[in-house]
Amino acid sequence: MVRQPLTAEQIAAGRRLGAALRVARGRRSLVEVALAAGISPETLRKIETGRLPAPAFGTVVCLSQALDIPLADLADVWLADTLISQAS
Repeated sequence: MVRQPLTAEQIAAGRRLGAALRVARGRRSLVEVALAAGISPETLRKIETGRLPAPAFGTVVCLSQALDIPLADLADVWLADTLISQAS
């Protein structure tokens, strides 16, 4: 099975998600949050910088728990442009 390339909208959504996670991390170290979420610091760095724009669902769930952010809030960040374009 060949994976389809991400669309521009998916890449933008991943960048929004990464930025939101970086803001939520605040002053906590990247290593601390990554370990609390059960992922590598490099994976978290890639997500936060947009180099990994479509992290696995389980990774997002673990990050939401580690950062005490409701998963629905992260879904809203991901869908932000979609909701705006549907309203237009």
